[in-house]
Amino acid sequence: MPADFSEVHTNVARPATSVILTVRVIKSFEYRVHRNLVLKDIDLTTATVADLKKLVLDTIRTQAGWKPYRTAVLDIMKLYTQAHGSKTTNLIMNFDHDEWILAEEDRPLVELGFENETEVSFFSREAYDAFKLDPKINWE
Repeated sequence: MPADFSEVHTNVARPATSVILTVRVIKSFEYRVHRNLVLKDIDLTTATVADLKKLVLDTIRTQAGWKPYRTAVLDIMKLYTQAHGSKTTNLIMNFDHDEWILAEEDRPLVELGFENETEVSFFSREAYDAFKLDPKINWE
């Protein structure tokens, strides 16, 4: 380990068995309604996309601050960004790279490219496809 911790990139500062992930739970693309859920101590070597979805849905169902999201349809995840990676200019979602959609729910997250400080979006696939066809923002 380097003498100065600032020389360590945050994406490799923690072991794959205890990372921090941010899940961007998207309720509406048109109104840019989303909320971030920070998850700590996630084991990327054993956790799958299905496990991550269940964890987020359980949080939404049980924690008071998530009540407005309980009626949202959430059925698909997509990588948003990773630590030290480039981010999209769209404030709600990266609409390019459809290959980043996490359709294989039974694979460990580490096999899908997750690292410490990875951000992933959780949203309705139907709403995503509709918004891509007509990317109209209603709050402006």
